[in-house]
Amino acid sequence: MNEGRLKMKTNLFISAAACALLAMPTMAATPMEGEKLAAEQVYTYRLLDDIKSFDPQINTDVEGSEIMRDLFEGLMNEDATGGLVPGAAESYTVSDDKLTYTFNLRDAKWSNGDPVTANDFVYAWRRLVDPATASEYAWYMELMGVKNASKVVKGEVAPDQLGVRAVDDKTFEVTIDTALPYFAAMTVHGSTFPVNQKVVETHGSEWTKPGNLVGNGAYVLTEYRSGERVVRERNPMYWDDANTIIEKTVGLIVNDENIALTRYLAGEMDQTDIPAGQYPRLKAELPDDTYSYPRSCSYIYWFNQGEKGNPALKDARVRKALSYTIDREVVVDRILQGGQYQSYNFTHQKTAGFELPEIDYASWTQAERDAKAKELLAEAGYGPDNPLSVKISYNTDEAHKKIAIAVSQFWKQKLGVNTELANSEWKVHTTNMQNGDYEIARYAWCGDYNEASTYLDLMTSYSGHNVSGWSDPEYDKLMKDSKTMADPNPNYAAGEQLLADNMVFAPIYQYTGIIMLKPEVKGFPIDNLMQNWYSRELYIVEK
Repeated sequence: MNEGRLKMKTNLFISAAACALLAMPTMAATPMEGEKLAAEQVYTYRLLDDIKSFDPQINTDVEGSEIMRDLFEGLMNEDATGGLVPGAAESYTVSDDKLTYTFNLRDAKWSNGDPVTANDFVYAWRRLVDPATASEYAWYMELMGVKNASKVVKGEVAPDQLGVRAVDDKTFEVTIDTALPYFAAMTVHGSTFPVNQKVVETHGSEWTKPGNLVGNGAYVLTEYRSGERVVRERNPMYWDDANTIIEKTVGLIVNDENIALTRYLAGEMDQTDIPAGQYPRLKAELPDDTYSYPRSCSYIYWFNQGEKGNPALKDARVRKALSYTIDREVVVDRILQGGQYQSYNFTHQKTAGFELPEIDYASWTQAERDAKAKELLAEAGYGPDNPLSVKISYNTDEAHKKIAIAVSQFWKQKLGVNTELANSEWKVHTTNMQNGDYEIARYAWCGDYNEASTYLDLMTSYSGHNVSGWSDPEYDKLMKDSKTMADPNPNYAAGEQLLADNMVFAPIYQYTGIIMLKPEVKGFPIDNLMQNWYSRELYIVEK
C-alpha cells in the first residue's frame, strides 16, 4: 500500500518464540511537563484524494489506512519510532516451532457497546480471503503465510479452512506455514483489522456509512462528504479513551496542493503536504513548521505488458530506453526539492535490514544512459521514420503533472517519442490500472511493514497489485524461497536485478515525507518510516 521507522525491532520477535510476550507499554498522548493544552482539540489535515472505502478489508489506499487506524484497531500498533506495541491484543505467545501465534485480547468494546472477541478477528480474516469479498488485499494473508490462505483465495477450500480460530472469546490463534520473524508486525496493517459481523450483515454494503459504521478504534465516523471531508470523533467506548486528547479529526479533501498550502497558511489546517519545489523556501521562512524525513514509498511508472497495453511496451528494449532517459536528478533536485532519493530499484533504501543492490545503470552517467537508450530504441525498430507514441496516465496532483510533463520532454528531446498525457481522479486511475486500461501509469507503492518483502512480493504473479502484466517463475521462486532464509538479502538482490533486467516499471524516486505541521501539534511520528500515525497519539498545545 501504501507509508519513518528506521529500525524494526526484530529482537522483539525472536525473543518472543516459545514464551509469552509480556504486555508492553501502550501508546498514549502524553503532554510534556510545562505544556498547556489548547482549549479546542480538533486536528485538521489535508487529504489529497477521496476515500475509496472505509471497509478495512476493501481499502487499498494510504490515506484510507490512516482513517482505518482511527476507526478500528488491529492486534498490534506502532509507536512513534515504529516499534511494536499492543493494540487489541495485550500480549501474544509464539510456539517453539514459530508457526503458531496466540494473541491474548484485552477487554475492549465496539463503539456500539458489543464486546470485541476473537471471533471478530476470525470473521474479518476469513472475510479478507473469501473470493466473495473480492478484496485486492486477499493476497496479503498469503504473504503472512496463514495456513490455507492461498487455497481459500483460489476457491479450492472454504474460508472456514483458513488457519485461524477463536480458542475462547479472548484468545485468537493463528497458524502459519513458514516462520516469519516479522509476522507480528504485519498485523499492524489495516486489512487485518476486525469488523463486527452483526453490523456488516445487518447493513450490507451500507455498513460503512456514518451512523452505521461500528468500529473498535479510538474514533467513530461522524461525517463523510464525498470529495470534501471525512470527520471522525472520539469514541467513548474505546478501551483507552481516558488517555485520548484529540476530540475530533477532520480530513479535508483538497486535490490542489497549492490551494491546500494557502489554506494551511491561513490557519484552516494543522497539516498539509508541501508542493513540489517549495520545501527550501518554506524551510527558510517557517523552519518550525517544515519537515522532511524518510518515508517508505517508491514512485514508479508502470509499463503495461498486458493484452490492453501498447504492443511496443512488450519489448524490454523499449521499456529500458524509456526508463534510462528519465533524468532522476532533475526530478528530485529541480522539481521536487524535498530531499527525495533518486531511484533505480523498487525497495526503499531505508527499509530495515535491506542491502541496496548494485543495479548497473544506476552507476552510469545520464549521458551514458541516454546513449544506451537511443541504441536500444533503434534496435527495437523505432526512430525518425517510425516514431514511438505512448500515453502516460496519472492521478490529479500538481507534482504528478510536473513529473509527467518533464518525462514527456525527456522522451521527446532524447528519443523522438510522442507522449500523450492523461489525468484522472484517484478512484478512476486505480480502477483503470486494475483493469489493465492504461499504457504507462504513475504509481507509488508504500510499504505495509518495514521489511523488503513488502515491496518485492508485490511483483509476484500471485500479487493482487501487480498490474504490469509481467510475471516470471524464477522471480516467484526467489520470493517464496526468501521466506525460509536466515538472510533473504541475496534473493532480494536477485529479485531487484530481475526487475531491472526486464524493466517491468521505471523506478523514479523514493519518498521523503515533506509536510507543513503546526508547531502546536504534538505527537506526530516523524521518526516512523512507515508513517503509521494515530489521532489518539496527538494533542494540541496553546500557542
